[in-house]
Amino acid sequence: MVFVNSDAVAPEVVRPPAQQAAALDADRDLELVLNFLNTCDVEAGTDVLDDPEHWRRWCAERGLGAAPESTAAREIRYSMRAAISCSAPAALVAPAWQVQVEFRAGIPVLTGADALGDVLVAATHLVHTGYWDRIKICPAENCLWAFYDRSRNRSRTWCSMRVCGNREKARSWRERHSG
Repeated sequence: MVFVNSDAVAPEVVRPPAQQAAALDADRDLELVLNFLNTCDVEAGTDVLDDPEHWRRWCAERGLGAAPESTAAREIRYSMRAAISCSAPAALVAPAWQVQVEFRAGIPVLTGADALGDVLVAATHLVHTGYWDRIKICPAENCLWAFYDRSRNRSRTWCSMRVCGNREKARSWRERHSG
């Protein structure tokens, strides 16, 4: 305590901003979650989770923790995609996954115990920062790509207007103008 004019004044404490201490980075979290949601490529017919080695490599390339069983990752990916596309059955139950709370500069921070935990922590950050509501799934049946809607009024429908949107508009035009 410091006394100024007989009033007690607490010394000014300089502390790092909470987001900096927690290493919050919405762009990084968004990229990680979208990459995870898109580990299944409908158009190419590939799924990173089909091969344990590809799944381990995918995790390592992103600097994540150890790669857990791909079965659990597939269930969580399915649950997240269903929630985003609003097609989640009422009784959909994804497996529980452990995350940890660490203290960085005295600030509680969520961390993943493994790669899937890291993805879920990033998704949690997106939920709490309002970014989650802008993640969408392209409705094109041969695409189903997860993307982030950056439009001002949140009206974007297609992952790419040049590809999926154009295909759908051309298909609709052909249906309207066919004999």
